[in-house]
Amino acid sequence: MAGGIWNSLRNASDDKRSQLVRLLIIFLGTWAFLALAHEVRTEATQVLDERVMLAVRRADDPRVPVGPAWVQDTARDITALGGYSVLILLVAMVAGFLHLHGKRGEARFLVVAAISGYLVGSGLKAFFVRPRPTVVPHLQEAFQTSFPSGHSMMSAIIYLTLGALLTQFAGNLPRLRIYFLLCALLLTGVVGISRVYLGVHYPTDVLAGWTAGLVWANSCSLVAERLQRRGVIEEEI
Repeated sequence: MAGGIWNSLRNASDDKRSQLVRLLIIFLGTWAFLALAHEVRTEATQVLDERVMLAVRRADDPRVPVGPAWVQDTARDITALGGYSVLILLVAMVAGFLHLHGKRGEARFLVVAAISGYLVGSGLKAFFVRPRPTVVPHLQEAFQTSFPSGHSMMSAIIYLTLGALLTQFAGNLPRLRIYFLLCALLLTGVVGISRVYLGVHYPTDVLAGWTAGLVWANSCSLVAERLQRRGVIEEEI
């Protein structure tokens, strides 16, 4: 009995610590996004943005990116991992798996996080209305406005959320939990970098997308936990 009480207290302490960490991420991330947005709107970052974009193009011909030809094809393949079509398919398949596995709460959480994240990202783009980069030619078609990067934001939301959900299947294997987290961070990172390499986003667009996605993923997680405690979501998140 004493062991059961101790385990309950330890689990409660771990939950509190996890909530505090996520609240800190939300607070710092929101502050960082607002600070970055202010710098972008005042064009304080424009020179640095353009220098970075020119640094990944040939000095004698900005139409040609640095590196061998296959790198450009690889960048296009990688950037597709943050495209809406791929993410919609991924969310639908994972949500279907969770539903069939009996984790309907997690399935709903994933779908809601994805849809709400898209709406928030679209709203931010419509608010800031930053034009696409013109300092270098685009190596891929790009639509909507530039700030924040939709690919970067949605990649952060979806892949980090999936990483968090997959940790439920890791059991007591911390190395597996870390592996899932690192994979999610890697996918999010390379998608954002590919957007700059292809010339369709400024570096600050990508940074803003990563930050907004991280904040939104953690916000959705905290809301889901609150709903689970109230019995609105039956299964644990």
